[in-house]
Amino acid sequence: MTLLKVEDLTIQFKSRQGVVKAVDNLSFELAKGISLGIVGESGSGKSVTSLAIMRLLQNANTEITGKIDFEGVDLLKLSPDEMRKIRGNSVSMIFQEPMTSLNPLHTCGKQIMEPILIHQKGISKQEAKKRAIELLRLVGIPSPEQRFHEYPHQMSGGMRQRIMIAIALACDTKLLIADEPTTALDVTIQAQILDLMSKLKKQRDMSIIMITHDLGVVKEMCENVVVMYTGQIVEKSPTDLVFKDPLHPYTKGLLNAIPKISSKVERLEAIPGTVPDALRMPTGCSFHPRCKYATERCKAEKPPLYKREDGREVRCFIYDAGEKGDDGNVTNEYKEYSNSINPK
Repeated sequence: MTLLKVEDLTIQFKSRQGVVKAVDNLSFELAKGISLGIVGESGSGKSVTSLAIMRLLQNANTEITGKIDFEGVDLLKLSPDEMRKIRGNSVSMIFQEPMTSLNPLHTCGKQIMEPILIHQKGISKQEAKKRAIELLRLVGIPSPEQRFHEYPHQMSGGMRQRIMIAIALACDTKLLIADEPTTALDVTIQAQILDLMSKLKKQRDMSIIMITHDLGVVKEMCENVVVMYTGQIVEKSPTDLVFKDPLHPYTKGLLNAIPKISSKVERLEAIPGTVPDALRMPTGCSFHPRCKYATERCKAEKPPLYKREDGREVRCFIYDAGEKGDDGNVTNEYKEYSNSINPK
């Protein structure tokens, strides 16, 4: 059953320098009880996509087109009051840095109670407090009755992130969006938070969108993955296939940058260059200035998203050449790359 369906989502920001297209014709689906990882470098459009789903980009300088279908309702067409009934209730979000997301003037318990009192009509403050303490216990906070009365600054980073998860799960959450939820935490706490989210997902049959630059987190948490670059999807695939057989040169570059215990190398392979300036996007394929396999066609034309027989999708002309059986515009280096990722 499809819970969320994003179709042709385009997000543009107007500035004095010009129009910035942060997300360009983004489309993906998320089934109930499934986790989707959205990965890419900073500036690829990951966080902007999550904010659009939550309807937190409403201002005069922002233009959003397309469709965000959640349980048959287009979120982009809802009024602010209608969206407030969904935000924090059916759809919740965990932000990257809990210290800046939590209100330092209110106790953690009061902040967990707030969505319960707003969205669950007829519930008393005493019942909401009891529910908040249960949530603190659920997310692994020790001495929940005591911690209920404490402020965010009295908590460690890992505990603050658990508080954020408790707030996100306070109501009947069907979709949890996690934007870099473990970036500010040490590796031990990261593992605990990811394990907690995985357990809660199974308990509640909840869907998760995990936004991260860490492919290791995606491998641990997600069934499917979307790889983004300059606001576009460059690869869409089941997670296990991305690690076994990456299709796009960018995806392969991201994987090569991950240190491996089994591999003894003095220096990790880096993707040359940086993400281009959104106001000065290159012609053709936006990745071609950083791709060693780029051809003249890549520099002149924008590749569409090709759908393969196995259901995976990839934005690269090499798959167009393969489908047509015409190697006329493909260089020897490009053929070599084709053979390396599609061994005969």
